[in-house]
Amino acid sequence: MSLFGSTIDSLHNGLNYASVKNNAISTNVANVDTPGYKTKDVVFKDVLNEELDSNLKMKQTNPKHLGRTASEGQSFETVTQNRTTYHHNGNNVDIDKEMSELAQNQIYYNSLVERLNGKFQSLQNVIRGGN
Repeated sequence: MSLFGSTIDSLHNGLNYASVKNNAISTNVANVDTPGYKTKDVVFKDVLNEELDSNLKMKQTNPKHLGRTASEGQSFETVTQNRTTYHHNGNNVDIDKEMSELAQNQIYYNSLVERLNGKFQSLQNVIRGGN
């Protein structure tokens, strides 16, 4: 049981995702002219695991073997997009797409921060006795 409930944990996970996503986008923008650079993207592990499951079947030969399940902690992962090339030097960074994703991610991050602030203000009200 969480001290503050699952809402704050969900907001925390969302902020972690937005932070990692922002880092990936920033890296992509910084390498827009780097020859051979391939973009990085942050995806949810569930989607990645479904894709891997469709292409790779694992056999569990002993009940004590661990299956491939979602691990504790982060539910997302950074992957490299190797399937495309937009420029003659092998680079696949589309600066317009990256800037659009950056703006979208910033809006997402700000909305999570506002919601988290609202939760903490509610907790402060309760602690102060509703004054």
